[in-house]
Amino acid sequence: MEYTELSKNFDIGEMVVYPSFGICRIREKEDRNGCFYLKLESLSDNSTVLVPEEKASILGLRHLETKENVEKALALLSDNSYIITNDWKQRLNENQNLLREGTLEGSATVVNHLYRRQKTKALPTMEKKLYDTALSRLLDESSVVLDKDNREMRKIVFSKLENV
Repeated sequence: MEYTELSKNFDIGEMVVYPSFGICRIREKEDRNGCFYLKLESLSDNSTVLVPEEKASILGLRHLETKENVEKALALLSDNSYIITNDWKQRLNENQNLLREGTLEGSATVVNHLYRRQKTKALPTMEKKLYDTALSRLLDESSVVLDKDNREMRKIVFSKLENV
């Protein structure tokens, strides 16, 4: 069996985004009984996961965003035109779907919506967890792409949320 076209798009040592793990580095490509896997190491906790290369895109594995796309995602944080529904189940469902997409734009949108919501009323536990996950994903990828430390990136994100 040969490497698929998809695996040729990912290089050993490259940093990628795997939605359920966050930012990962591709450590190696390995063959296990004729099936090829990408061995990913999470930058947040150094855990590893094997992703079948044939299903990498289905599972949401993607390249890091470009600087331009990071800037576009960060610009979404200043948008306060979204009308927040009072139905927490509907909000939760919408925001879970955005995070499931695995895009940086989706993470930024969730952060924006839930940040603005918590300014008027405390978030239920499930939404607070969702907010924390989205914020972590946004900070991690933006930090890597823009080559800023997490603390500096946090200041940028919250200044945009506050429209400063």
